[in-house]
Amino acid sequence: MKTIFIKLFLRASIAFGFLSAVADRLGFWSKEKSAWGSWDNFIEYTQVINPWFPNTLINAIGTVTTGAEIILAIFLLIGFKTSLSATISGFLLLIFSIAMTLSLSVKAPLDYSVFSAAAAAFGVSLLKEQYLEIDILLNKKI
Repeated sequence: MKTIFIKLFLRASIAFGFLSAVADRLGFWSKEKSAWGSWDNFIEYTQVINPWFPNTLINAIGTVTTGAEIILAIFLLIGFKTSLSATISGFLLLIFSIAMTLSLSVKAPLDYSVFSAAAAAFGVSLLKEQYLEIDILLNKKI
């Protein structure tokens, strides 16, 4: 399979993974198919995996990470600053993995394939061939 299609598949997989998680915490998935189902449950989970932060910061952490996931998902889907967006996505996922490991166990990020998603994001950042990316148009104008 050509590298451009692999990169496109990875970009879409990471982006839709982020958007699905955001949809879940905002209550867009049915209760039977959700991990959190509501913002309050997501914030409660955020506190569980980040016990070293004071409770007063947890809502801000949840809001910032949710915003980052939305922005990174859009950037990955449209191919804007793809390498940078993928690198930031990789670090965000790696931070989630480490927090889950330290707070719960290594089983949690393994069960949710968070390490794999982080590795995929870092992989996207290394793939230089471009296909269906806004970056192609932006690079032509420069």
